[in-house]
Amino acid sequence: MKHFYLIWNPQRDGTEAMAEKICGYLETRGCTCVVRSREEAGAYTGHTDPAQVPADAECIITLGGDGTLIRAARDLSSLRLPMIGVNMGHLGYLTQVGCQEPGEVTQMLDDLAAGQFQLEKRMMLKGTVRRGAEIQKEDLALNEILISRREMPKILDLRLSVNGEPLCRYKADGMIIATPTGSTAYNLSAGGPIVEPSAQMMILTPICPHDLNSRSIVLAAEDTIEIEIMGHDDEGQAVVFDGGAAVWLKVGDRLSVERSGVETVMVKLHEVSFVDNLRSKMAGR
Repeated sequence: MKHFYLIWNPQRDGTEAMAEKICGYLETRGCTCVVRSREEAGAYTGHTDPAQVPADAECIITLGGDGTLIRAARDLSSLRLPMIGVNMGHLGYLTQVGCQEPGEVTQMLDDLAAGQFQLEKRMMLKGTVRRGAEIQKEDLALNEILISRREMPKILDLRLSVNGEPLCRYKADGMIIATPTGSTAYNLSAGGPIVEPSAQMMILTPICPHDLNSRSIVLAAEDTIEIEIMGHDDEGQAVVFDGGAAVWLKVGDRLSVERSGVETVMVKLHEVSFVDNLRSKMAGR
């Protein structure tokens, strides 16, 4: 790879300086690196305009955390460019390299420039919110699509169907529909299973279910899930795609979730097994 586009999150300390160092180092290797401008970053909303990415870009580098990489993956999904993240925080399951070890960043750039890497495809979800016959919202998610309550005392009443067949009804604080990539995010915090990230499946995990036998359900990637809002509260729930802006739901609204035709391509630098990576993350390293 010789041409890069770099997205930095100004809400993380040191990202601008790190962006300049990375860009400068890549140029010494005969590469080009276009950095998100200071003006764009100063008005940072978490979104990246695909039109700002140069036509010859071969790879996206993100500086921040997992959230920065996820937002870039969603915003730039139409470009289908490989992505790699540098973690400017403490714990990241998606970002492979940490800024705490400058040598790791330099080695990452050397490997990218020399073509010493592999590409790994990650499935994404497409969610569609319908109110009657009208589509209210359609969006993608790399980690998860979440139905949650707007106020703490509220209990949500959700009816689930899979491929048009009724499955079950949940009364819970919310529902997570996660990808394997997102299994180590909110799904994990809610007690859901950890899944190898390159797997192809969807995970349904209720949040604080008000039912003693409610557990996560793992479905095939080819399935289509539909969740209908039941009950009597037109203002009590919302759907959120990868932690973005909430879309308010009314009783009778239906959220359908299926595998997206678009995948996120992640750069994999080292032959580190999923088990090794998981062990190091769980140990806090």
